[in-house]
Amino acid sequence: MQNIRKFLKGSIGAELPLVFILATATVFVLFGEIWLADLSNVLWLAFIFAWLFGTILKAAFAVVRHADALAEILGEPFGTLVLTLSVITIEVLMISSVMLNGENNPAMARDTMFGVVMISMNGMVGLALLLGGWKHREQQYNLQGANSYLSVIIPLAVLAMILPDFTQSTPGASFSEFQAIFLIMMTLGLYAAFLIVQTMRHRQFFVTESKADDDDDKSHTSDSPPKHALHHSILLLVYIAPVVLLAKKLAIPIDYGIDTLDAPHALGGFIVAALVLAPEAMGATRSAIANQLQRSVNICLGSVLATIGLTVPAVLLIGLATGRTIELGLPQTGVILLLLTLFVSVVTFSSARTNILQGLVHLILFFAYIMLIFQP
Repeated sequence: MQNIRKFLKGSIGAELPLVFILATATVFVLFGEIWLADLSNVLWLAFIFAWLFGTILKAAFAVVRHADALAEILGEPFGTLVLTLSVITIEVLMISSVMLNGENNPAMARDTMFGVVMISMNGMVGLALLLGGWKHREQQYNLQGANSYLSVIIPLAVLAMILPDFTQSTPGASFSEFQAIFLIMMTLGLYAAFLIVQTMRHRQFFVTESKADDDDDKSHTSDSPPKHALHHSILLLVYIAPVVLLAKKLAIPIDYGIDTLDAPHALGGFIVAALVLAPEAMGATRSAIANQLQRSVNICLGSVLATIGLTVPAVLLIGLATGRTIELGLPQTGVILLLLTLFVSVVTFSSARTNILQGLVHLILFFAYIMLIFQP
């Protein structure tokens, strides 16, 4: 009985942020149109943006907390997959909300996806390798898993964000309707095939060898369902629900601020990408410091793959359904930076050990991406 009381007390205390999140969602549903009608006052604009940004970030961290709990219950690679899909759900919701809010930025989805690629493959990977290498000198991971990620990421990234610059069926960096449908089917099919490899046929690629052996032993010794999995699954969905409402509201100050302050349009994509990836970045860094580099690799590369594999079809479907132009092709500087990132990633993950030098190289590419946002 005492253990039950302690569990309930701990659960209630941990979920107190949900009260603030639901309250924020409620007041913005009731008064959001009035509050967001006039954002000409800079202080009011900053306050609304900070309130919405902070609330969504708090919800995202709660989603990741419950996804991490499920990760411990389910084990790798299922745990990381739950985490990645939860974060990508938030990303798709936010991109869709910003896209549907106005017609000012047809490249919003591209900028956000490019931001995810740069933050994940350079910022998150670089920081994880640097801090992990600083503490442990060299770290080991499953080379086959990283290569599996890259073998799918590279063609999808090139087809989605570079090919539109060279197609001739439509003007600008967009796809024709037929090309969009082809890319949707191909992207979803390839991502589904990857999930089959990751979770069924070659699950051992995405865990360390010792961990894979432990998981196999557990699978043979216990057939009982994991405890509290339903609890974490329900709360994970409950935290995601307010994001649907708040993302639509956040799209308004982002759109207004970029247009009014004459900020680079790519900054909007970076803000959305940084918001949804912040919890994963913390998780990847903590795992690397704890010498669990395989989980860091799964988080970082899994985020990129899920973004391209799920976000591209989602935004293209929105474009087809609403008749909006979706620009996916990168500018020339973005093309060079993307190709350089993919090449360096292949070199980084060409051996099963990493060190701080590789982390520094990726961080330099990340800083170059930040610089090019403001000085393209």
